[in-house]
Amino acid sequence: MDHGILMLDLEGERLTADEQTLLLHPCVAGVILFTRNYSNPQQLTELVEAIRNCCPEALIVADQEGGRVQRFRDGFTLIPPMGRFGQLYHQDETEALNLCSEAGWLMASELIACDIDLSLAPVVDLDRGNSRVIGDRGFDIDPGVVAILAGAFVNGMREAGMAACAKHFPGHGWVDADSHVEIPTDLRDFANIMMSDLKPFREMVSLGVEAVMPAHVSYPACDPKPAGFSKFWLQQVLREQIGFKGIICSDDLSMTAAGLAGDYAGRAKAALDAGCNLLFACNNRNGWLQILEWLEEQSGYVGAATDSLRHRHQTDRTSLSQLQQHPRWLACRNELERKLNGADTVIK
Repeated sequence: MDHGILMLDLEGERLTADEQTLLLHPCVAGVILFTRNYSNPQQLTELVEAIRNCCPEALIVADQEGGRVQRFRDGFTLIPPMGRFGQLYHQDETEALNLCSEAGWLMASELIACDIDLSLAPVVDLDRGNSRVIGDRGFDIDPGVVAILAGAFVNGMREAGMAACAKHFPGHGWVDADSHVEIPTDLRDFANIMMSDLKPFREMVSLGVEAVMPAHVSYPACDPKPAGFSKFWLQQVLREQIGFKGIICSDDLSMTAAGLAGDYAGRAKAALDAGCNLLFACNNRNGWLQILEWLEEQSGYVGAATDSLRHRHQTDRTSLSQLQQHPRWLACRNELERKLNGADTVIK
C-alpha cells in the first residue's frame, strides 16, 4: 500500500505511546483534531510538533469552518457562520466577497501558524432553512450566491497556503434529519438536485478544489445507496460528469447514517468501492481499529497521495502570536467582529 487511507483521531491533548505506534502504521494517512485535543495555542503547537516528530508526513486536519463548527476557539479568531456572509451579500455584494475572502485567509493562516494542513471547509450545501445540521453553516439558499461566496472563501484559504474541501456532496441542505444521529433521505430526483444543489460543487471543481466530502444522505430516486457509498454519485456524477480529479474524503464512518453500510469494515469497504480515497472514522476507537485490522488484510486498495492537501510549508513559518500582530490579521479580525460575529451554538 503506497499511501495511507485512514485518518486517526486522538484521545486527548497529548500524543500517547499507543497513538505514536498507530501513526507509523502504513495504512494511516494522518490525524484529525477535535475540541478535546485543544486547550490553548501553545498546547496545540506542542501536540502538532509531537505528531510531526513521530510521523513527518502525517496529514493533519481539523473542522475549523466557523460558527457552530470550530474546534479551536480560545486564542483563535471566532469565525462567523457562513450564513452571515450570505446575509451581508444581499446588502453589499462587494463587501461580502472581500470579507469572505479575508475570513478564509485568516482562518487558514491561523491553522498554518500551528502547522495544521487543512480545514475541512467550506460547506457548500444550500441553507434551505429546514436542515438541523446545516442551517447557517451554508452561505445561502441561492446556489449562485453559494458558489460565489464559497469561491471567495477558497481563494482566501489558498492565498494563505491552504487547500480546500467542499462538502457535503451532492447536497445536505434539503433534509431535516441530522446524519450524525439519524438516517436522512432526500426524495428529489436527479434533475432537481442537478439544477440546484450540484451547482456550487460544479463551481468548486472548476476552481480546482482539492477535496470533496460526500454526504451520508440517501437519494433513492437516484441511487439506493447513500452518496458516500454510491458509485453513481462519486464516480458517474462527481468524477465523470463534473470532472473532479482530486481526493474524495469520506464523512465520518462512525455517524449513525453510515451504519446503513454495515459494520465498520463494511463501511470502509463500501466507501472505498464507491470511490472514496481517504477514510474518516472518528470518536470510536474500537470502530477505527476494526477498519485498520480489515485494511491490513487487503491488497486491492491503494491510498491517494495527499500532497495536494498539505499546506505550503515555509521554513520561516509565522507563529500564531506573530500572525496576531500582523496588520492584515488585525484589520480582518476587527471587521469580522464589527460586522458579522455573534454568539453561536457549538457542534462538538
